[in-house]
Amino acid sequence: MPDREAIRLSVVVPVKNEAGNIAPLVVEIVAACAPLRPFEIVYVDDGSTDGTPAALAAARARHPELRVLRHRESCGQSAAVRTGVLAARGELVATLDGDGQNDPAFIPALVAVLTEAGPQAGLAQGQRIGRKDGRLKTIQSRIANGVRGRILQDATRDTGCGLKVFRRAVYLRLPYFDALHRFMPALVAREGFFVVHADVVDRPRFTGRSNYGLFDRLWVGILDLAGVWWLIRRRRRVPQVEQGGME
Repeated sequence: MPDREAIRLSVVVPVKNEAGNIAPLVVEIVAACAPLRPFEIVYVDDGSTDGTPAALAAARARHPELRVLRHRESCGQSAAVRTGVLAARGELVATLDGDGQNDPAFIPALVAVLTEAGPQAGLAQGQRIGRKDGRLKTIQSRIANGVRGRILQDATRDTGCGLKVFRRAVYLRLPYFDALHRFMPALVAREGFFVVHADVVDRPRFTGRSNYGLFDRLWVGILDLAGVWWLIRRRRRVPQVEQGGME
């Protein structure tokens, strides 16, 4: 495994009870990121109670790029993402959901969009087209995204998309709270960086049922929305620091 200095990209995947989806998704990630070598894949098992640990162990034996971390008990998707980012060795971090709905084939395009935008671009946010979540969840998500966008003015159509690429150093500057990953565009902008976007094609999950996703619903995330609005209102100016001369 290359050391931290050699790795440019870390792919972080939070999972909970996704045993049947581990092997095919790891194969897709390895193939998609081949042009970006050297890279690593960091799976965070968020307290799974099915065969996920065994599936991850089997995948680890076949793919030296894969690292596996585990929460003793489930702490939620944002916590799993944060665990992965803290452990990541890459300057850039890509995230995607572990159910197969996010196609890793879009990771290189998101990396390119972010790097071409320059160092002041902190986040490349995927925005799903052709949603496969079902009519009710899709409607709920659209309502929540619409309300969030009007309140936070984050110029992002779909913050709930798990496909993102961001600078690890920028993420570490963000205030941490549950559901952070759904408010990243607004919080990245709060730190003085800008956000770029790319459309990504959604697809059905490989197997099983959803274990995350409740924060798509407005009535669950309304307190978080109010908190992020307060944080943005309290941040007035981002200092532009320059190296001073020595007397």
